Amino acid sequence: MDENGADTPEQVIKFAPKVGPRSYDTLVEEAGEAIIAKLQKAADLSNENCDRAMTLAHKLSMQLRTAEDRISQLEAEVEHFRDRAARAERWLQTIQNEIEEKLIAPRSANAAEQTPLPKDFEL
Repeated sequence: MDENGADTPEQVIKFAPKVGPRSYDTLVEEAGEAIIAKLQKAADLSNENCDRAMTLAHKLSMQLRTAEDRISQLEAEVEHFRDRAARAERWLQTIQNEIEEKLIAPRSANAAEQTPLPKDFEL
């Protein structure tokens, strides 16, 4: 072991590049590059998030359009069945009127025309 406390041969140490104190300009350059790298990474992440949000918004928009189409279809069906129910009710009213006019009214008239039998009449 040498005086530096390392097991490195002296020849390697002799040719090792000497690192001097870094200048202020070098520190500023490194800091600027680090900031730019972080800004670029933030921009990339922001773009990825925006792309995901746009994809999700498009997907949700398509689902909404499908739901609106289905709602319109169901509303048309509801209107169709309301019309059918109204027609059925009108037919039931017509049938009821016919029954009253043709069956019930003539029977009532016949019953009123018939004379009641005396109470002491035996068959």
